[in-house]
Amino acid sequence: MIEVLVNFCLEMKLLIIISDFYHHQHSTISVILNQQSAIYNQKCYNRRMSTSIDPERQEKAKVYARIQRRLMLVDLGIGAVYLLAWLLSGGSLALRSGLQAWTTSPWLLVAGFTIIFGGIYVIIDLPLSYYSEFTLPHRFDQSVETLGGWIKDQLIGLAIAGVLGLVMLEAVYWLLRISPGFWWLWAGILLVFFTVILSNLAPVLIMPLFNKFVPLGEEHAELAERLTRLAARAGTKVQGVFTFDMSKRTKAANAGLTGMGNTRRIVLGDTLIREFTPDEIETVLAHELGHQVHQDIVLGIAFGSLINLVGLFLAAVVLRWGAAAMGAAGPSDPATLPLFGLVMGAFGLVTMPLTAGWSRWRESLADQYALESTHNSSAFASALARLANQNLSEADPEPWVEFLLYSHPALSKRIRMAEGYEGGHQ
Repeated sequence: MIEVLVNFCLEMKLLIIISDFYHHQHSTISVILNQQSAIYNQKCYNRRMSTSIDPERQEKAKVYARIQRRLMLVDLGIGAVYLLAWLLSGGSLALRSGLQAWTTSPWLLVAGFTIIFGGIYVIIDLPLSYYSEFTLPHRFDQSVETLGGWIKDQLIGLAIAGVLGLVMLEAVYWLLRISPGFWWLWAGILLVFFTVILSNLAPVLIMPLFNKFVPLGEEHAELAERLTRLAARAGTKVQGVFTFDMSKRTKAANAGLTGMGNTRRIVLGDTLIREFTPDEIETVLAHELGHQVHQDIVLGIAFGSLINLVGLFLAAVVLRWGAAAMGAAGPSDPATLPLFGLVMGAFGLVTMPLTAGWSRWRESLADQYALESTHNSSAFASALARLANQNLSEADPEPWVEFLLYSHPALSKRIRMAEGYEGGHQ
């Protein structure tokens, strides 16, 4: 729950992009990825055949998903207890008072409080992060990342989230000071601009910090041209087709469109290129282009901003009451930061079915576009089945799990839809 402070500050959309690419978290990853090969040996021949879901892999995937959900609950519990402990013990007021002995600058007070408050949580949560993000994926043979690589990724991610999160929290508490009645409205507007800017810059400034992105070479020139033509037919201009070294961390596959405007590009994991056929890759990219055709980026930002605005308004109401109840100087007192995190975290949990449902709806429309634009339902169904097998994704989760946690329809439903498509094959 404490992560909501960073998630809120970064509009979570962008961190999800990064975490999906680099950590393969099952509850948020759920999607669409593929592969290619030009080597005509027996392995290549088998890969070109239609793929179905592996029952043995699914048994393993169900266990993997169940463990991940339990770890998520533990993580939420740790965050909630941590936030409540600061509020109920008087730790928030004591820390703020201690910082005031060193400075009276509101900017430095917010920075000092955030660094100490957040830093302690990072240390407390580190064992769970290590187990869930490093040990567990290795146990299920999904990760090949070294311990040194994992530590490096954690440090880079912490630095990025820390800097950007601190900037946004400074902005929020500045708005609390200068516009106590309408800070929530201005903060919501600011988040929209922040999301758009970061969406545009992430592919060129943030993602390269984790992976090396290079244009597809001559070996895959035909694939690159094919995908570029597909994007052109969808009216989407891209700055090229790139591959990245996903295999240095995981055995999972991923692909998609990143960036906005002049930074939009097609990116393919090297695991995807090795394991999926060109037809499968094309249908997966067609799904991603469906989001562009349906204006899902703009609609998603608008929908997320509206949800954030409601949450910020509720936070404003609670902070007015809570600041007085806890003995803080006012809502703009840095000591209210744990309360702010608690409100936004609780609001995020309550609205999770709504945001997940919205996402599943838009993903279904993108699936439909992929089928209509490629007329290759067998390749799309094969790609989704291969995704379930390679990424160890649970294809048929329990209904309540899909309802609460899945940003995409269950893979089994998506495969059935593709198999039942009447548009035929190429």
